[in-house]
Amino acid sequence: MAGTGWPGVIARFRDRLDLPGKMSPVTLNEGGTPLIEAPRLAAALGGGFRLFLKYEGLNPTGSFKDRGMTAAMTVAAHNGARAVICASTGNTAASAAAYAARAGMTCVVLIPDGKIALGKLAGAVAYGARVVAIRGSFDDGLRMVREAAARAPIVLVNSVNPARLQGQKTASFEIVDDLGGPPDWLALPVGNAGNITAYWMGFLEEMGAGRALSAPRVLGAQAAGSAPILNRAPVEAPETLATAIRIGQPARWCEALIALRQSCGQLWRVEDSEILEAYRMLARLEGVFCEPSSAAGVAGLKKSLAHGKLDLDGKTVVAVLTGHGLKDPDNALRDAPAPETMDPDTDALLLRLGL
Repeated sequence: MAGTGWPGVIARFRDRLDLPGKMSPVTLNEGGTPLIEAPRLAAALGGGFRLFLKYEGLNPTGSFKDRGMTAAMTVAAHNGARAVICASTGNTAASAAAYAARAGMTCVVLIPDGKIALGKLAGAVAYGARVVAIRGSFDDGLRMVREAAARAPIVLVNSVNPARLQGQKTASFEIVDDLGGPPDWLALPVGNAGNITAYWMGFLEEMGAGRALSAPRVLGAQAAGSAPILNRAPVEAPETLATAIRIGQPARWCEALIALRQSCGQLWRVEDSEILEAYRMLARLEGVFCEPSSAAGVAGLKKSLAHGKLDLDGKTVVAVLTGHGLKDPDNALRDAPAPETMDPDTDALLLRLGL
């Protein structure tokens, strides 16, 4: 678990990261997130296999982005940067803002106007970032920040920054350490495709000479309204309640295809209703609260099993939950019944409860 005694991913895995030497890490003690076994959810999905949840929502800013951001910000600080910039659907904004604050840098984040979960916007604002809402998509924002970084002294910290992948791949190392070997399958959401790229990179490095032969197979999931890789074409106006993966032209598109091909993996299109179902199952069956986007991988796993495309008998599966549920509280409360109200009377309470 991250915190006292856990040094952060750069200190923990420094000799396995392709980063400049002798850097002083910009860290919030990220990483060391738990791998939670989920037997009730596995049973609900058909049983016969072991399912684990890599709960990245317990990183310092509540998402997996912190793994890559510590690396990107450390390199930026090492090179004398004073300001960083990113485009974001939310989690990158909060993470960049926090690590920039830690490093004493200025942070600018571009977000799609009205298309970001409030829990994520709150983080970016609280950490002191300059937040600019654009009347356009994430993809428009990414184009703008790339152009800005090319023309001005400001460092781009989106996942196109290679240091980001170096940090994010450490989750693969932790999974292998915790399980004593690689899982048979890894299920995760696919948005900008940096995470699927980083996990595959990490597993290939972790498995050494065996590489793809012993690395897990990868099962990715894209929201139906934001599925450019499955559509084989960019999506001009992506739409899904899973805001973290509402991306129409993934920056790591090619790398994601390589990971899927080399791992003999699968990529599924999941409807918002299927994402919400998986999101609720995680919370109600296992007590694990993630943001809806995080549940897309579980939704894809469920769909693949339902279509008879997976034989998991005796296998081990890890599902990556990329962000904490408090990042997107609106979806948790949208269809929830209002709390029951009553007078402070214990007898009446027990009667109401049928006890």
